[in-house]
Amino acid sequence: MTIYNIDDDSYSKVEEPDSSLTYTYADYLQWQFEERLELFRGKIFKLSAPNTRHQQISLTMGSTFHSFFKSKKCQAFIAPFDVRLPVKNKKKDDEVITVVQPDICVICDETKIDTRGCCGAPDLVVEILSPGNSKKEIRLKYELYEEAGVKEYWIVNPDEENIVVFLLNEEEKFSGLKMYASGDTIESIAVPGLNINLTEIFTK
Repeated sequence: MTIYNIDDDSYSKVEEPDSSLTYTYADYLQWQFEERLELFRGKIFKLSAPNTRHQQISLTMGSTFHSFFKSKKCQAFIAPFDVRLPVKNKKKDDEVITVVQPDICVICDETKIDTRGCCGAPDLVVEILSPGNSKKEIRLKYELYEEAGVKEYWIVNPDEENIVVFLLNEEEKFSGLKMYASGDTIESIAVPGLNINLTEIFTK
Protein backbone atom coordinates (compact mmCIF):
# COMPACT_ATOMS: atom_id res chain seq x y z
CA MET A 1 0.00 0.00 0.00
CA THR A 2 1.48 3.33 -1.07
CA ILE A 3 0.51 6.52 0.72
CA TYR A 4 1.05 10.04 -0.55
CA ASN A 5 1.12 13.36 1.22
CA ILE A 6 -0.48 16.13 -0.81
CA ASP A 7 0.93 19.59 -0.24
CA ASP A 8 0.53 22.56 -2.60
CA ASP A 9 -0.47 20.25 -5.46
CA SER A 10 2.76 18.25 -5.16
CA TYR A 11 2.91 14.60 -4.19
CA SER A 12 5.48 13.02 -1.90
CA LYS A 13 5.60 9.43 -0.76
CA VAL A 14 5.32 9.00 3.01
CA GLU A 15 5.74 6.03 5.29
CA GLU A 16 2.76 3.70 5.25
CA PRO A 17 1.02 2.92 8.57
CA ASP A 18 2.11 -0.10 10.56
CA SER A 19 -0.57 -2.79 10.24
CA SER A 20 0.26 -4.04 13.74
CA LEU A 21 -0.85 -0.75 15.32
CA THR A 22 -4.33 0.51 16.13
CA TYR A 23 -5.61 3.59 14.30
CA THR A 24 -8.55 5.95 14.58
CA TYR A 25 -10.70 7.90 12.16
CA ALA A 26 -8.50 10.93 12.89
CA ASP A 27 -5.53 8.98 11.47
CA TYR A 28 -7.62 7.77 8.55
CA LEU A 29 -8.40 11.35 7.54
CA GLN A 30 -4.71 12.18 7.24
CA TRP A 31 -3.90 9.45 4.69
CA GLN A 32 -3.99 9.51 0.91
CA PHE A 33 -4.02 6.02 -0.59
CA GLU A 34 -3.70 4.33 -3.93
CA GLU A 35 -5.91 1.54 -2.56
CA ARG A 36 -9.21 1.88 -0.71
CA LEU A 37 -9.30 0.58 2.84
CA GLU A 38 -11.46 0.22 5.91
CA LEU A 39 -10.74 0.25 9.64
CA PHE A 40 -12.04 -2.69 11.64
CA ARG A 41 -11.66 -1.90 15.35
CA GLY A 42 -8.58 0.15 14.54
CA LYS A 43 -6.94 -2.37 12.23
CA ILE A 44 -6.35 -1.68 8.54
CA PHE A 45 -8.12 -3.87 5.99
CA LYS A 46 -7.59 -3.31 2.27
CA LEU A 47 -10.69 -3.48 0.11
CA SER A 48 -10.41 -6.13 -2.58
CA ALA A 49 -10.78 -4.90 -6.15
CA PRO A 50 -14.33 -5.60 -7.39
CA ASN A 51 -14.71 -7.75 -10.48
CA THR A 52 -17.02 -7.11 -13.43
CA ARG A 53 -19.95 -9.10 -12.00
CA HIS A 54 -19.73 -7.23 -8.70
CA GLN A 55 -19.92 -3.91 -10.50
CA GLN A 56 -22.82 -4.99 -12.70
CA ILE A 57 -24.87 -5.99 -9.66
CA SER A 58 -23.83 -2.89 -7.75
CA LEU A 59 -24.97 -0.65 -10.59
CA THR A 60 -28.30 -2.47 -10.98
CA MET A 61 -29.07 -2.44 -7.26
CA GLY A 62 -27.85 1.13 -6.87
CA SER A 63 -30.15 2.30 -9.66
CA THR A 64 -33.10 0.47 -8.09
CA PHE A 65 -32.41 2.00 -4.68
CA HIS A 66 -31.91 5.47 -6.19
CA SER A 67 -35.28 5.34 -7.95
CA PHE A 68 -37.11 4.08 -4.87
CA PHE A 69 -35.72 6.68 -2.46
CA LYS A 70 -36.43 9.75 -4.60
CA SER A 71 -38.44 12.25 -2.54
CA LYS A 72 -38.33 9.96 0.53
CA LYS A 73 -36.93 10.65 3.98
CA CYS A 74 -34.45 7.77 3.86
CA GLN A 75 -31.38 8.16 1.66
CA ALA A 76 -29.34 5.51 -0.15
CA PHE A 77 -25.60 5.78 -0.73
CA ILE A 78 -23.19 3.63 -2.73
CA ALA A 79 -19.47 3.07 -2.17
CA PRO A 80 -17.14 4.80 -1.75
CA PHE A 81 -18.99 6.30 1.20
CA ASP A 82 -17.48 6.33 4.69
CA VAL A 83 -19.62 4.94 7.51
CA ARG A 84 -18.17 5.51 10.96
CA LEU A 85 -19.43 3.04 13.53
CA PRO A 86 -18.85 4.65 16.93
CA VAL A 87 -19.03 2.57 20.09
CA LYS A 88 -21.85 3.95 22.27
CA ASN A 89 -21.39 7.72 22.52
CA LYS A 90 -17.82 7.88 21.24
CA LYS A 91 -18.17 10.01 18.13
CA LYS A 92 -15.02 12.13 18.14
CA ASP A 93 -12.58 11.46 15.29
CA ASP A 94 -9.88 10.23 17.67
CA GLU A 95 -12.33 7.85 19.37
CA VAL A 96 -13.87 6.16 16.33
CA ILE A 97 -11.88 3.06 15.35
CA THR A 98 -14.22 1.49 12.78
CA VAL A 99 -14.79 2.98 9.33
CA VAL A 100 -16.43 0.86 6.63
CA GLN A 101 -17.53 1.44 3.05
CA PRO A 102 -20.60 -0.72 2.38
CA ASP A 103 -21.47 -1.31 -1.26
CA ILE A 104 -24.90 0.18 -0.52
CA CYS A 105 -26.36 1.60 2.66
CA VAL A 106 -29.68 3.22 3.57
CA ILE A 107 -29.89 5.86 6.29
CA CYS A 108 -33.23 7.13 7.59
CA ASP A 109 -31.93 9.29 10.44
CA GLU A 110 -30.68 12.43 8.71
CA THR A 111 -28.77 13.54 11.83
CA LYS A 112 -26.27 10.72 11.14
CA ILE A 113 -25.35 12.19 7.74
CA ASP A 114 -22.66 14.83 7.44
CA THR A 115 -20.27 16.12 4.80
CA ARG A 116 -17.87 13.21 5.42
CA GLY A 117 -20.39 10.40 5.21
CA CYS A 118 -22.38 8.73 7.99
CA CYS A 119 -21.69 8.61 11.72
CA GLY A 120 -23.75 5.83 13.23
CA ALA A 121 -25.44 2.64 12.09
CA PRO A 122 -27.33 2.69 8.78
CA ASP A 123 -30.79 1.13 8.80
CA LEU A 124 -29.88 -1.21 5.95
CA VAL A 125 -26.48 -2.37 4.69
CA VAL A 126 -25.84 -4.31 1.47
CA GLU A 127 -22.48 -5.98 0.85
CA ILE A 128 -21.76 -7.61 -2.51
CA LEU A 129 -19.14 -10.35 -2.30
CA SER A 130 -16.04 -10.29 -4.49
CA PRO A 131 -13.58 -13.15 -5.10
CA GLY A 132 -11.06 -11.39 -2.85
CA ASN A 133 -13.31 -11.29 0.22
CA SER A 134 -11.90 -13.51 2.97
CA LYS A 135 -13.95 -15.47 5.49
CA LYS A 136 -12.33 -13.38 8.22
CA GLU A 137 -13.47 -10.14 6.60
CA ILE A 138 -17.02 -11.43 6.12
CA ARG A 139 -17.20 -12.59 9.75
CA LEU A 140 -15.79 -9.32 11.09
CA LYS A 141 -18.24 -7.20 9.15
CA TYR A 142 -21.11 -9.34 10.40
CA GLU A 143 -19.93 -8.73 13.98
CA LEU A 144 -19.35 -5.00 13.43
CA TYR A 145 -22.76 -4.39 11.86
CA GLU A 146 -24.48 -6.38 14.60
CA GLU A 147 -22.56 -4.56 17.34
CA ALA A 148 -23.34 -1.16 15.81
CA GLY A 149 -27.07 -1.88 15.59
CA VAL A 150 -27.62 -2.14 11.83
CA LYS A 151 -31.29 -3.16 11.58
CA GLU A 152 -31.00 -5.19 8.37
CA TYR A 153 -27.97 -6.67 6.62
CA TRP A 154 -27.88 -8.21 3.13
CA ILE A 155 -24.99 -10.28 1.81
CA VAL A 156 -25.15 -10.66 -1.98
CA ASN A 157 -23.41 -13.68 -3.52
CA PRO A 158 -23.00 -13.08 -7.29
CA ASP A 159 -21.64 -16.57 -7.99
CA GLU A 160 -24.51 -18.40 -6.30
CA GLU A 161 -27.02 -15.71 -7.33
CA ASN A 162 -28.57 -15.40 -3.90
CA ILE A 163 -28.91 -12.87 -1.10
CA VAL A 164 -28.76 -13.75 2.60
CA VAL A 165 -30.71 -11.39 4.87
CA PHE A 166 -30.10 -10.88 8.60
CA LEU A 167 -32.46 -8.91 10.86
CA LEU A 168 -31.58 -7.38 14.22
CA ASN A 169 -33.82 -8.75 16.98
CA GLU A 170 -34.90 -7.26 20.30
CA GLU A 171 -31.74 -8.59 21.94
CA GLU A 172 -29.73 -6.59 19.36
CA LYS A 173 -28.47 -9.76 17.71
CA PHE A 174 -28.81 -10.80 14.09
CA SER A 175 -31.44 -13.47 13.61
CA GLY A 176 -34.21 -14.31 11.17
CA LEU A 177 -31.67 -15.59 8.67
CA LYS A 178 -33.28 -16.09 5.28
CA MET A 179 -31.85 -16.80 1.84
CA TYR A 180 -33.41 -15.47 -1.35
CA ALA A 181 -32.60 -16.72 -4.85
CA SER A 182 -33.33 -15.58 -8.39
CA GLY A 183 -37.10 -15.43 -8.83
CA ASP A 184 -37.71 -14.32 -5.23
CA THR A 185 -38.55 -10.82 -4.03
CA ILE A 186 -37.03 -9.35 -0.86
CA GLU A 187 -39.40 -7.17 1.14
CA SER A 188 -37.29 -5.08 3.50
CA ILE A 189 -38.36 -4.96 7.15
CA ALA A 190 -36.10 -2.06 8.15
CA VAL A 191 -37.22 0.03 5.18
CA PRO A 192 -40.95 -0.63 4.58
CA GLY A 193 -42.00 -0.51 0.94
CA LEU A 194 -38.59 -1.43 -0.44
CA ASN A 195 -39.05 -4.56 -2.55
CA ILE A 196 -36.22 -6.01 -4.63
CA ASN A 197 -36.83 -8.59 -7.37
CA LEU A 198 -33.75 -10.80 -7.54
CA THR A 199 -34.37 -11.86 -11.12
CA GLU A 200 -33.81 -8.26 -12.17
CA ILE A 201 -30.71 -8.00 -9.98
CA PHE A 202 -29.01 -11.14 -11.30
CA THR A 203 -30.01 -10.91 -14.99
CA LYS A 204 -26.81 -10.65 -17.03
